[in-house]
Amino acid sequence: MEFMARATALVGGVMVAIRRFGAPDTQAMGGTPDIPEARKQGIMTLKMPTAKGWAPGHKPTAAEGLQVNAFASDLDHPRWIEVLPNGDVLVSEAKEQPGPVKTLMDRATQATMRRARAIGDSANRITLWRDADGDGTAEIREVFLENQNQPFGMALVDGTFYVGNTDGIVAFPYQDGDTSIFGTGNKLVNFKPAGHWTRSLIVSPDATRIYAGVGSLTNIADQGLQTEEGRAAIWELDIATGQASIFASGLRNAVGMAWEPVTGSLWTVVNERDGLGDETPPDYLTSVQQDGFYGWPYSYWGQTVDDRVPQDPKKVAAAITPDYALGGHTASLGLCWMPSGTLPGFPDGMVIGQHGSWNRSTLSGYKLIFIPFQNGKPSGPPRDILWGFLSEDEKTSYGRPVGVVVGPDKKSLLMADDVGDIIWRVSAA
Repeated sequence: MEFMARATALVGGVMVAIRRFGAPDTQAMGGTPDIPEARKQGIMTLKMPTAKGWAPGHKPTAAEGLQVNAFASDLDHPRWIEVLPNGDVLVSEAKEQPGPVKTLMDRATQATMRRARAIGDSANRITLWRDADGDGTAEIREVFLENQNQPFGMALVDGTFYVGNTDGIVAFPYQDGDTSIFGTGNKLVNFKPAGHWTRSLIVSPDATRIYAGVGSLTNIADQGLQTEEGRAAIWELDIATGQASIFASGLRNAVGMAWEPVTGSLWTVVNERDGLGDETPPDYLTSVQQDGFYGWPYSYWGQTVDDRVPQDPKKVAAAITPDYALGGHTASLGLCWMPSGTLPGFPDGMVIGQHGSWNRSTLSGYKLIFIPFQNGKPSGPPRDILWGFLSEDEKTSYGRPVGVVVGPDKKSLLMADDVGDIIWRVSAA
């Protein structure tokens, strides 16, 4: 039987109650996950390892048949990656900005986030990396774009480079081979900043639209639904007209997006709500339907009601059940489609960068995983590609996976590590 005890810990000079659970639940994963009954946390579980980075010669562990090397190093909190048609690799470097401290929990959370290198002064730039000799390590580094507002997602369409800043999408002229671009750009869409600040971007296969992930301000609309207007959604921008609207909603924090080529569907990974237990509810990977509603904040995993939230029965009834559970609080952020043959022994499927949990007693995530697909749907259990980002005692993180893309050579993966300040390259051993 599970037991729970309370203890206190000194975090940043603040006494914070910590809940410790014995016999942790099995991770809720797959298409039909066994999600434990919600257990409301009166005081939120707050557990995050101290960020250490990688010592010389130390690196993640790769799956059998694979090897890993540093493609680019000495970055400042790299988060997202975009590969340009000419093979240049762009990396957005940004960090969460500390907001006003209103409560004891705010203070404890910010102290913990600083210790984990997850909050602080933001570089607010995009750097360009070029592997001119093709040896798997970039030897050319340029500052591609500076003075942005927490840049994250990037996209290139017909000579225009788009940046997903926390407060909106900005467009800049670009010519093939440019190693830097300048100017203030043309702001096309305004988003509300703060809260979940990342703004991932992906271009439609016909290059007529751009989709952007915009996360919620709070955990469960704690400051009212009005403050969440336009959030917890994926937006669609029509490039020709400049018109932007919500494509799908009820997605608490949709970050990475990818196109599945068999059905042509858009897929995303979503970070679910906190405060209901180690495994409840699970983060998830799902296809995204136009005008679809996915439950937040009223319910999770379809119609499972969160009774901490004032209810809307019509919204709950309309909530779509996600396709594939990824375990509780794994903080799955990065997502890309990986065709069969990219890495030896891996069929078609999705690769997911799991940044790692903080709201659970036994940590989860902190690895790069693969979900096989057949006929447009997940077809099996996850496989680990990279791990070893977390110490065995869970007190130290050497790195934390974020964005992931197929490399310019189509025979490798590139993954951003925002604690190690490295872009890792995974290839055949």
